[in-house]
Amino acid sequence: MEKKDLRIVFFGTPEFAVESLKALVEGGYNVVAVVTVPDKPAGRGRHVLESDVKQYAVSQGLPVLQPEKLKDEAFVGALRALDAHLFIVIAFRMMPEVVWSMPPLGTFNLHASLLPKYRGAAPINWAVMRGDTTTGVTTFFLKHEIDTGDVIEQRSIEIGRKDNVGVVYDRLMVLGASMVVDTVESILADKVVATPQEQMLTAGEEPTPAPKIFKDTCRIDWSRPAEDIYNHVRGLSPYPAAWTTLVDAEGNESIIKIYVTGEPEPAAGLVPGTIDADGKTMRVACGDGWLEIAELQLAGKKRMTADAFMRGFSIKHRCV
Repeated sequence: MEKKDLRIVFFGTPEFAVESLKALVEGGYNVVAVVTVPDKPAGRGRHVLESDVKQYAVSQGLPVLQPEKLKDEAFVGALRALDAHLFIVIAFRMMPEVVWSMPPLGTFNLHASLLPKYRGAAPINWAVMRGDTTTGVTTFFLKHEIDTGDVIEQRSIEIGRKDNVGVVYDRLMVLGASMVVDTVESILADKVVATPQEQMLTAGEEPTPAPKIFKDTCRIDWSRPAEDIYNHVRGLSPYPAAWTTLVDAEGNESIIKIYVTGEPEPAAGLVPGTIDADGKTMRVACGDGWLEIAELQLAGKKRMTADAFMRGFSIKHRCV
């Protein structure tokens, strides 16, 4: 089959998926439709919010489908009518078998980890939060259980000591787009030899989970080692951001988000959460040392450096 004859339906929602869709469109592939989430009202004015993928698709004149339910008969019928050969899924939602089993060349997903490591909704966050020094992207064919399908291709990158999740996200987004195009080429050329993930695990090794990030996930536990908290902050910066509660001498509480810290400073005998401040710098005691806070945001205020924050700060605070 020639590239121009290959009919592709693309499923995706956020910015991460746009880069791959753009690569396909600019590469001359025949994307016959794009499937994304329904529009939703947002903000005080309840303005309609369209997904990043929809905005790009509309700008390119691509047909857009926005089903409420993926098993809806009308939607399934519309998909069948497209007579597509291949489905591509990136940062979408769990797909029912009636959908992913439809195209004759299969349905493949781009996942932002080196599967079977970090299966789940937040693979980039967890890789950085756990202090990994490498991560990558994987394309794999969908099957029943989420993120468990046979691997088509993988590529890796290094995670720098100071990289946060935003930096890693941007690099994987670009790397993933290139690999999506190469995966399509391999499928077209019938050169794919997919590897079951079970064969990629060493004896006794289990797949690593990467569950969805909730508000409680982001809270800092100052009793943990400073190195763990350093990685926790990087893995949640700039979004959704690690946070802690600041308590003053009278017991008044304020929430602060922490975006950047200094390197861990070993120390013994500290009371976790204790703040050491000199009017210009601010560090917090962890389970085994100090961690200097470099950039933070007080609830209702703008993100700022610790130096700017300290101008209106009393040292009679602690973190909990």
